[in-house]
Amino acid sequence: MTEKRYLSALKPLASTRVQWQAFEEMLDYYIGIQHKSLEQNSDPVEIYRAQGAVMALKKLKRLREEINATE
Repeated sequence: MTEKRYLSALKPLASTRVQWQAFEEMLDYYIGIQHKSLEQNSDPVEIYRAQGAVMALKKLKRLREEINATE
């Protein structure tokens, strides 16, 4: 039940096209940084860390779908 409360509080962000596009651009920028980190690192811990960051950032990109599904 708590999750729905958070998702409904984020509806203004998801419904404002300009804000959401800026948010997605920022996420894409950070995903690009993590991809560079994946390419340049040979330390397994750093690779796993970057993979986890990319996974979390991609989940944030799908947040709009999750927010709209609660309507």
